[in-house]
Amino acid sequence: LFLQFMFHTYTTAFTLVNGNGTPKAEEYSLQQKQILLGLGAIFYSAGIGALPLTFMNRYTLRSSLMQLVVRKLLPAPLFGLTSAFTVAVVRSPEFENGIEVMDRNGKVIGVSKKAGEKAVMETALSRAVLFGTTFFLPEVLTYGVQRARLVKNPRALGPVRMFVIMSVLAGMLPVSFSMFPQCGEIKRADLEPEILSSTEETEFFYNRGI
Repeated sequence: LFLQFMFHTYTTAFTLVNGNGTPKAEEYSLQQKQILLGLGAIFYSAGIGALPLTFMNRYTLRSSLMQLVVRKLLPAPLFGLTSAFTVAVVRSPEFENGIEVMDRNGKVIGVSKKAGEKAVMETALSRAVLFGTTFFLPEVLTYGVQRARLVKNPRALGPVRMFVIMSVLAGMLPVSFSMFPQCGEIKRADLEPEILSSTEETEFFYNRGI
């Protein structure tokens, strides 16, 4: 639970710092709201992430199948889903209040909730791919190393697995960040009518965040 808490605290702080800064609200402090949302996302995601292992230990489920499912198969999708969930929760003000959209010359045309929703969903998907892959591939590669008996000493598997995780993470970071462009594009047909009434442009752009 502690390790899950630390992981999601880091990713939540990263999300807070690197979101789109457009949303404004007069009736409350937006920063305070995002911090509260972030704390809720951290505790929820950490609890969900630790639940399978806690459940297994609580009811002493030690079968090889249970060990395989809980320790090998579940972590990757859980990390991916909870990471995407954290992005969606922390950056929810962006699709509630909207973000700025610009024309190709950089002129701000208006504030769009649809652009905010697109930016958050793209970022959540890239984060899910990043951490889901980072925790899935090392398990597959480590299993291959064990099957091929490339590591004779069982105690060496821990450092090998950690090295593989760091290598996959380093490789997936640029892939994740490049899945969607930093300057996202949204078509005219996808924007609100009140924005379209003030311009004849057909393509609009927004800051996606990371």
